[in-house]
Amino acid sequence: MPERTPLVEFRDATVVLGGTSALDRVTLTLDRGVNVAILGPNGSGKSTLVRTIAGDCRVMADGVGSVRLLGKDRWSLFDLREHLGVVSDDLQAVCSRPITARAAILGGFFGSIGVYPHQHVTPAMRRRADEVLGFLGIAHLADRRMDTLSTGEARRALIGRALAHDPEVLILDEPYDGLDPSARFHVRELLRTLARDGTSLVLVTHDIADIVPEVTRVVLMRDGRVVADVPKSEALTSERLSALFGFPAAVTEREGYYHLW
Repeated sequence: MPERTPLVEFRDATVVLGGTSALDRVTLTLDRGVNVAILGPNGSGKSTLVRTIAGDCRVMADGVGSVRLLGKDRWSLFDLREHLGVVSDDLQAVCSRPITARAAILGGFFGSIGVYPHQHVTPAMRRRADEVLGFLGIAHLADRRMDTLSTGEARRALIGRALAHDPEVLILDEPYDGLDPSARFHVRELLRTLARDGTSLVLVTHDIADIVPEVTRVVLMRDGRVVADVPKSEALTSERLSALFGFPAAVTEREGYYHLW
């Protein structure tokens, strides 16, 4: 598939959840090979945007709005997993059960939570899972149950599940939630390594401190709408963020990381 094909194209896309427009006429193009952050306050539609990309939410069939993924209107979820890896808090809650870290990663090949008896795990899958465990620095936890791991350890295993297929894009919805400072540091460094090695990141957050330096573009969202889609240096300004979050914000930058005061 040509590299110029965008990762995703939203055109006047509306998603209604519980009778409310979680996305309201969103038009947005995310290009492949670009590290992007989706930033906005809670309830702004960020997670719905990600769930729509992952195929978990559908755009209203009003004859106007549409979402195209990698140039296609329709994808099977199984085929889509070969291109996208998704990490979310909701998924971590589901994965916190008596399965091993290795089984959690192997489940990524099947889109399941762990491995079920009818699923055939090949030697190549096992080798890939061990490779991912080593890359994540959690090989020593391979046989530990997910419900016995710390939040940071489980988050890394969950990232491993998303990496099982070696996807070109990793989508992370609030990846640092619940992590202590040490775990946040290690997950951030892991994401930076992935970005430098060629995996594109779509990082969803409400905290600008979560945005790693490799991110070059920021999409600002509020009330289910995209209010800006600009280079990072233009997005993370006191003026824009004051308007986005509704308070007089001051922004500082240090070594590629931004902080809000």
